[in-house]
Amino acid sequence: MKKNRKYVLLIVLTVLGCVQNPEKPVLRYGVEPDDIEIPVYSFAVHPLHNPSKIIHDYQPLIDYLNTKAEGAKFTLEASRNYAFFEEKYKAGKPDFLLPNPWQTIQAMNFGYVVIAMAGEPDDFKGLFIVRKDGGIRMPQDLKGRVVSYPAPTALAACIMPQYFLHSAGLNISSDIENKYVGSQESSIMNVYMKLTVAGATWPPPWRAFRKDHPNEASELMVIWETEPLINNSVMVRNDIPSDIIGQVQKLLTELTATEEGRSILAGMETARFLPASDTDYNVVHDYIGLFEKKVRKIEIR
Repeated sequence: MKKNRKYVLLIVLTVLGCVQNPEKPVLRYGVEPDDIEIPVYSFAVHPLHNPSKIIHDYQPLIDYLNTKAEGAKFTLEASRNYAFFEEKYKAGKPDFLLPNPWQTIQAMNFGYVVIAMAGEPDDFKGLFIVRKDGGIRMPQDLKGRVVSYPAPTALAACIMPQYFLHSAGLNISSDIENKYVGSQESSIMNVYMKLTVAGATWPPPWRAFRKDHPNEASELMVIWETEPLINNSVMVRNDIPSDIIGQVQKLLTELTATEEGRSILAGMETARFLPASDTDYNVVHDYIGLFEKKVRKIEIR
């Protein structure tokens, strides 16, 4: 019995010694999460297509950036129409933009700079889509008829086509009715549904439409196209860290180097991304100046 008491006393003293030693390190098992948060940057794409198709076509690019970029994550933003997209960059909300060239020169006024061009310059041109059975053969056949466009600020799919018609002798304000329908696909579908006799778009949406809607596309055709200008840009807000900008620019311009990158580009109907800067878009200033002098004023709505 006395022997048992000695053991109990020894155990109690040992426990007390452990409790009364505050300097003894405490062992912890497992990995504790870091308190450092990775910044998330938004990437807003102008309404090349309807929002669901933009997400389908451009999410692989965002996933790629999220896999390859260090110290940053990215999210995709789609807009329901051109006006809504333009409101976003006027407020300086998106971190990165993929705007059309007219929106590019506008976004420069709201703190954005160009870091790349999306696609070949020769692919940026206006297309006129008509029904094969619509009886339209020359621009003068549009007099007194309705023509659809995505938006009044769509450069390749509205401004350039309207300048084409002006050069062909039509008065844009009085000879035809201009219908702004919100998206590229809607402009084409208006023609298919016989709501308009001609619809303006540009090559990537037309290629996508033919792939996604082959039956409808078989009843349509391109009747005229404009001269090319310069393609869409990639822009970044000027307060984004330079190392993040450099990573994004490098990843975009190197997409053609891998099979994965080429697959991403094909899904976006974009040949490649090229390095570019604000000065590359000076040609757009000149074109818009001529258009506003001869055809109509362009306004952000």
